[in-house]
Amino acid sequence: MSVSRRLFLALPVAGLIAASMPAFAADQIKELRIDWATYNPVSLALKDQGLLEKEFEKDGISVTWVQSAGSNKALEFLNAGSLDFSSSAGAAALVARINGNPVRSIYVYSKPEWTALVTTKDSSIKTVADLKGKSVAVTRGTDPHIFLVRALADAGLTEKDVTFVLLQHADGETALIRGDVDAWAGLDPMMAAAELQDGARLFFRNADANSWGVLNTTEDFAKDHPDIVKRVLATYEVARKWSLANPDKLKALLAKAAKLPEDVIARQLERNDLTYSSIGDQQKATILAAGLALQKAGVLKADVDVKAAVDALVDTDFPVAAQ
Repeated sequence: MSVSRRLFLALPVAGLIAASMPAFAADQIKELRIDWATYNPVSLALKDQGLLEKEFEKDGISVTWVQSAGSNKALEFLNAGSLDFSSSAGAAALVARINGNPVRSIYVYSKPEWTALVTTKDSSIKTVADLKGKSVAVTRGTDPHIFLVRALADAGLTEKDVTFVLLQHADGETALIRGDVDAWAGLDPMMAAAELQDGARLFFRNADANSWGVLNTTEDFAKDHPDIVKRVLATYEVARKWSLANPDKLKALLAKAAKLPEDVIARQLERNDLTYSSIGDQQKATILAAGLALQKAGVLKADVDVKAAVDALVDTDFPVAAQ
C-alpha cells in the first residue's frame, strides 16, 4: 500500500482521536499578560503579592505585568494583543468597542471619582463656560476626555470652542503647572498631587459623570479560556478584599508605585470606592448615559446603536462571589 493511501485511511481514525481529546489541550496558554495602573489600586495589591503567579504556577503559566498610563493605552494594548486583561474606565471601553476594539468588560475594580476639570490656583477660570477660547490638556480616549466633552456640552460649548492639547495624563499635569495650558482634564493620582502640592483647583466636579473602573479582556479570550478568566477574577477578588482590609498598606503600595507622598495617595483613595466587583445593570446604566451624551455631542456618530454596543461590551458571564 502506498504511503499516501495509508495516510488517507488513517485520517478518520486521527479525527476520532482528536475529537476525544480534552478541549483545553489545543487552547493551552503559557503566559498571562495583565496590566497594572496607578488609577487601579487593586492591581497594585494583586501584583505586589504575586497572587496570580501563585494561582497559575501549577499550570506552568507565567504572568507578565505591563503598566498602563491611561485607559487609552490599556485598550490599545488589549486590541494589539499585547495584553490579555487591561484596566480602563467603562466609558472609554465603550468608545473603543464602537471603534472596532473587540473588548469585553468583565469586572469592576472601583467606583471612582478620578477625574475633574482642573486649573491653577490663580486662574480666572471658575466655570466650564469660562473655558471658551482657552486651552485644555487632555488624554483622548480616556474618562477625563469623555468627562470634558460632556461638561462642555452641558455648558453649551463644543470642542471647537476650546483648544485641546493632547497629552498623556502626567504630561497634562506638568503642562498645567508650568502654565502651558489654561486647564486640564485631570486624573488621579496626578490630579491629587497637583491639588495638594501645587494648589491646583478642581473647578468642575461631577462624580456621577465618572464611569466605572473596569477590567477588560477580548471576545476571543473570554470565549477560548473561560476557566482562566474565572480564576483571574477570583484572584482579583482576593486582592480587592485585601485592599479594603488593609488601607494603610494599600496606600503605601500606591505611593511607592506612583512615586508620590502618602497624603496625595490618601486623597486619591478618598475618591475610590472599592466595594464593588461584579459587573451588571448598574454599570451598564452609567456607561450608556456616557455613550448617549457623547453621541449628542457629536463624538459618536448618530447612526451608532449605543445601547447595543453597551450590551456587547458588558459581559455578565463571569460573576464573582458576593461579599
